[in-house]
Amino acid sequence: MIKLSASELKKLPSDGGDQYNRLVFEKSPYLLQHAANPVDWFPWSDAAFEKALLDDKPIFLSIGYATCHWCHVMEHESFEDPEVAALMNANFVCIKVDREERPDIDQIYMAVTQALTGHGGWPMTAILAPDKKPFYTGTYFPKHSSPHRMGMLDLIPAIHDAWKNRREEILRSCEQITKALNKRSDGKSDVQFDSSLLDRAFSMFQGQFDQRYGGFGNSPKFPTPHNISFLIRYYKQTHHEDAKSMITRTLKNMRSGGIYDHVGFGFHRYATDEKWFLPHFEKMLYDQALHAMAYTEAFAEFKNPEYRKIAEEILEYVARDMTSPEGGFYSAEDADSEGVEGKFYLWSESELIALLGPSDASFAMAVFAATGDGNYYEEATREFTGSNILYQQKENDVLADVLKITETELVSRREGIRQKLWSEREGRVHPLKDDKILTDWNGLMIGALARAARIFEKPQYADLAKNAAKFIVDKLRQKDGRLLKRYRDGEAGLPAHGDDYAFLISGMLDLYEATFEIQWLRHAIELNSLFISHYWDEELGAFFFTADDAEKMIFRNKEIYDGAIPSANSFAMLNLIRLSRMTGEEKLESMAWRIATVFSDNISKASVYFAQSLIALDFMLGEAQEMVIVGEKDHSNTQRFLKKLNEGFHPNRVLMLCDSRNTEELGRIAPFTQSFTMKDNLPTLYVCRHFACEIPVTDPDFL
Repeated sequence: MIKLSASELKKLPSDGGDQYNRLVFEKSPYLLQHAANPVDWFPWSDAAFEKALLDDKPIFLSIGYATCHWCHVMEHESFEDPEVAALMNANFVCIKVDREERPDIDQIYMAVTQALTGHGGWPMTAILAPDKKPFYTGTYFPKHSSPHRMGMLDLIPAIHDAWKNRREEILRSCEQITKALNKRSDGKSDVQFDSSLLDRAFSMFQGQFDQRYGGFGNSPKFPTPHNISFLIRYYKQTHHEDAKSMITRTLKNMRSGGIYDHVGFGFHRYATDEKWFLPHFEKMLYDQALHAMAYTEAFAEFKNPEYRKIAEEILEYVARDMTSPEGGFYSAEDADSEGVEGKFYLWSESELIALLGPSDASFAMAVFAATGDGNYYEEATREFTGSNILYQQKENDVLADVLKITETELVSRREGIRQKLWSEREGRVHPLKDDKILTDWNGLMIGALARAARIFEKPQYADLAKNAAKFIVDKLRQKDGRLLKRYRDGEAGLPAHGDDYAFLISGMLDLYEATFEIQWLRHAIELNSLFISHYWDEELGAFFFTADDAEKMIFRNKEIYDGAIPSANSFAMLNLIRLSRMTGEEKLESMAWRIATVFSDNISKASVYFAQSLIALDFMLGEAQEMVIVGEKDHSNTQRFLKKLNEGFHPNRVLMLCDSRNTEELGRIAPFTQSFTMKDNLPTLYVCRHFACEIPVTDPDFL
């Protein structure tokens, strides 16, 4: 273990004495959490694998992230335990990986874990040969074994025995697993798509929909807001009432449940139950971005002011708590504070009375479904703790009737109490904030803010998005234009992955359509060109997750599955079709179709797991429009055009503005705009569809 000087110790996030492992030199908050463990951790590095080969030891690979509750549990039970650590150090070379910094590593070994165990999650544990090939995987392991789960004190000797006495069997297993992974990544498929795919996909969503509580499946229940975004598009095309019901029931119940932070806003990661009541309390930036997009789109389509309110609350939380002084967005907030999951968010009856007084406390408990004995129970033990999750069990009209007040009075009084609760909560010990800034998740949030700025007509959201975009361009683009993955503590580093490009390109396109500042469109085009150069599979089509010059792994993955975060390829499909319609480059549209074709078998057989791909296919298969306004942005008629065009939900449209500030550059980017001019000296709208343009319009009321 490493002994540090007093001055070096002062720079560390925790005090574990003066003995630290190699993680002490990392930037990741997750790795730094483990820097004082008695486990002799390595970061993922050549040195670790060289030592494993030299010492003839297998690798113990542990993957997690800073705000993961069960990662903390495994650390406290095993990695901080001298007995377990001694066994690990004697029998393994131990590597710790932050999945958010190295999703390329995480994807590979998560695929193995899911294949071998039938499930996945974090912490993830994989035992590897020194050549990086896995032969045993799992997730959380306690210190001691139970009837249902092997413990570390039994697992480690069993692995050691197998490594020493059944080496040939292990190495054969490694080769079989690796071959299966490479076959999985071939992505060969030739199913042809038409609009009936969307109907079949909708039927699959219907089959998995929870009619009582909304969402899909039972428990644990992940929000997957891109499912809702697809259903909004499907409803717009078909006006199918079941689609509307699925959307509205899910959005309402998620917002009412404990998965939503009713005091400080924003969504927790997922619910452990089917009712959206009991969350895992960590808050992830990507969830806020995807939820904000879904609620913003739902408002645009249905005009329900509650959807706008929720989207604005999410963005208020991000602006207040998740935005760095430099403009980038932080990654996450932990589930735990003071070593207890959810403690920051929970309230006892006595706390409410002490803060609010008996009358307002009684009101708050009725509104937020709190009880004297507490409604919150530990997920693992199912035992009640005496604390309450604040959530809204009843609709406003029902609550107002029960409390014998008007809905207006209810909303006003509830907001006053919420503000008091928030002010009090701010004085508590806060959960850890994972303050690294990730390119991909920032791309998602830039897109969410840009869409909200346009639909809600709130330029302050565009300003937040521009600040973040400028930060990424300044800090996370190299001199050759290529992206880096992570920024923290004044330092940018790590190679970018496919989702960094795909999500940021999408965000830049959204930002361009919200501001019509040509630089964002230019950045999107430049990044897309680099993405194609270094990630595109010329032989089979679609994008690899890692670049052509990235570290060589046991296989080079291409992903289309849309989990909690959509895949790079599904976002890239939509980016390519949007860019094709904006620039007139037909090659880009062909590439979008090649992605669809490569994964067509997967998408057609299990559409519910490819919602973001369905969103792209809805654009590609449907009636899309290309619109160009020629005229000064600040002209009153231009503003009237934009106001009308932003009323309602128009997902399958690209919109550009040609004014005196960008005519020359836009003409180079989109040569077809060179022939567009103002008519009658007035701002003029050109609308094209089906590869044909309609008569130019100068009167916004004509729309």
